[in-house]
Amino acid sequence: MTDFPTTARAVIVGGGIIGCSTAYHLAKLGWDVVLLERKKLTSGTTFHAAGLVGQLRSSANITQLLGYSVQLYDTLEQETGQATGWKRNGGLRLACNQERWTEVKRQATTAHSFGLQMDLLTPSEAQALWPLMDVSDVVGAAFLPTDGQANPSDITLSLAKGARMAGARIFEDTKVLSVEIEDGVIRGVTTERGRIETPVVVACCGQWTRDFAARVGVNVPLVSMEHQYMVTEPIPGVRPDLPTLRDPDRLTYWKEEVGGLVMGGYEPNPKPWAVDGIPPGFHYSLLDSDFDHFEQIMEQALGRVPALETAGIKTVTNGPESFTPDGNFILGEAPEQPGFFVGAGFNAFGIASGGGAGMALAEWVATGAPPFDLWPVDIRRFGRSHFDTDWIRTRTVEAYGKHYTMAWPAEEHDSGRPGRRSPLYDRLAARGAVFGEKLGWERPNWFAGPGDTPRDIYNFQRPNWHEAVGREHRAAREAAVLIDQSSFAKFLLKGPDAEAVLNRIAANDISGPVGTLTYTQMLNDHGGIEADVTIARIARDEFYVVTGTGFATRDFDWIARGVPGDARAQLVDVTSAQAVLSLMGPKARAILQAVTRADLSNAAFPFGTAQKIAIAGAPVWALRVSYVGELGWELHLPTEYAATVFDALHAAGGPHGLTDAGYRAIETLRLEKGYRAWGADIGPDTTPIEAGLGWAVKLDKGDFRGRDAILAQRETGVTRMLATFTAAPDVILLGRETIFRDGKRVGYLSSGGYGHTVGKSIGMGYVRNPDGVTRDEVLSGDYTLEVATERVPCQVTLAPLYDPKHARMKI
Repeated sequence: MTDFPTTARAVIVGGGIIGCSTAYHLAKLGWDVVLLERKKLTSGTTFHAAGLVGQLRSSANITQLLGYSVQLYDTLEQETGQATGWKRNGGLRLACNQERWTEVKRQATTAHSFGLQMDLLTPSEAQALWPLMDVSDVVGAAFLPTDGQANPSDITLSLAKGARMAGARIFEDTKVLSVEIEDGVIRGVTTERGRIETPVVVACCGQWTRDFAARVGVNVPLVSMEHQYMVTEPIPGVRPDLPTLRDPDRLTYWKEEVGGLVMGGYEPNPKPWAVDGIPPGFHYSLLDSDFDHFEQIMEQALGRVPALETAGIKTVTNGPESFTPDGNFILGEAPEQPGFFVGAGFNAFGIASGGGAGMALAEWVATGAPPFDLWPVDIRRFGRSHFDTDWIRTRTVEAYGKHYTMAWPAEEHDSGRPGRRSPLYDRLAARGAVFGEKLGWERPNWFAGPGDTPRDIYNFQRPNWHEAVGREHRAAREAAVLIDQSSFAKFLLKGPDAEAVLNRIAANDISGPVGTLTYTQMLNDHGGIEADVTIARIARDEFYVVTGTGFATRDFDWIARGVPGDARAQLVDVTSAQAVLSLMGPKARAILQAVTRADLSNAAFPFGTAQKIAIAGAPVWALRVSYVGELGWELHLPTEYAATVFDALHAAGGPHGLTDAGYRAIETLRLEKGYRAWGADIGPDTTPIEAGLGWAVKLDKGDFRGRDAILAQRETGVTRMLATFTAAPDVILLGRETIFRDGKRVGYLSSGGYGHTVGKSIGMGYVRNPDGVTRDEVLSGDYTLEVATERVPCQVTLAPLYDPKHARMKI
């Protein structure tokens, strides 16, 4: 007992692969690390994982993170002397219908965009790699030679040994009883063996993380789901180098194990576990096999591998694992509690993620920021809709059931809806709105007209909403549209120091007089864009900040962390209090003027300003701004007035051709204007200079976060530059298509779609060159795009495709 520590720079709670990997990487960074496991290492969910290691995801950075896992596993056994069971035997993915084959070809292009080798194979070529399978229904396959498999327990113990070799201290059979917090600051943890003083706690507790984190007020949206797989006795013809196999049309996966096969899958009717809580003492434990439930997977598997019919079954494993509502894992510092970090919810690919997730989490702890943009897995992507465990379970069941279904472009979830609804929901539904969901909010994606099927029908071509969105798009360009954007996240920063605080956080100058409207980025120390917001000064000491629906938690957290503890300024989330109606189009002024006495002339109400006006008895902050490139106003008003103002605008707008529009029209309109979208075209890894937003950075206003990085980049130049690409109308651009310049891969599209005014497919993406990129270089050369593995010609521009001088919205 005397060797038990009393202090540590960081305490990691949980001894599965994520906790051990985080300890390994933090110790290598020189940190004094203690890892505490309540029972034995791997005894939670790691020991019963299947152990497949695939790399390709829809995000370049998550793919990079998984690629780091592969690189680490290549050398870990040699470093530690502890066996890992790792082998880089490659991974096969089958397609058994034309839609799936299109998906696989698009995945291959994504792999090429991200620098991964992914080869397309004929059925016979796939069978040569995996001789035991029947390929009579296979259309084609993809092979990723750098994928592989590992023994979950062995690789975790190897990471633990490496952590100890680097100085980490690991204690098994040590339960953490509580986390001590004083005045909002973590002071230590209390365990069964004593207290450890520490400022940092890293929760890597697998399916126990939600309950553990809740004790300190941190929300971690995950639940436990049953997951089954079987292991056969040795089967003739099964070679040690057999690739892993994913057969999504049959919902199954396979890997070799000691001459036999591991086979599992993702059934469409999954079973939640521990709905009333995880039983006490559950460790190194499995659930009773549910053969009736597994039978649907077995039937699919027999059609693929006929030898399974006569093979001996060694075991059927039913082990609960943690899954999340969106199928992505959860990393990062909790917005509710500084110093409390989370690495959990790995959706049955914790072994594949383990090396990279531990590296990223360690970097996050050590430096206060992840090594690169990890927004798809950032804990701050969740919000108010993710607190209710029953809702989380409902949505997670759907996400689990979609694990191997087709990943359709623009696909929406159906479960747990509707949740957050604006006051206009019923009105919009009556007008034909087809809703999507973002952070729990129901938002109109598009409006069905006569003859339209009022629901999304997904495919990889032009979807059923294409023409309806085109109507809304043209109405915005030719008349006017009204868009319910009440789901915008809205904050108030108020107090005598509010201006000074914001000017320190924002890259643009927000110190203008009351009524000034400022578009600005908020930067990290490397000049990367952490937030992309609009700020209205509505009083001398009060600022109104507007950002995207999905960034409510993240942006609030970023701004709050930028407010010094002694500053006389308070940040408040007012999202639910304010409705937003966006009135956009050349007829917007005439329509709005009909319902207000305010002078809306360009001289009296110029672009980039905000004024308080009255509409139908409602007090409205009108923000003259545009994300669609037309004359217009965002009308921000108390929620209780939303229906009244909506009706008044439609009554006035009828003679002018006012039309309802949704978020998919916003996307097509903004692509024509070259407007950037955070999370796609811009983010923490891209700077305003690279993104063509340098005009929104005011270097002469005084010091602000990221200023030095921007100054340096202005002097040295950039190695990537955001450009717009156009292709023929029949080319389907979705994002992640590879950009080639003079036959050389130079980047990939960050977003893609169609421009109904210009009549072309549009993509935006960064042209990269490690030796430097200039405007002249970007605009010269012969460009092509790889789309579903085929090269298509395209044109490049750095100017907006529509109204490049921005005259229409400033009239």
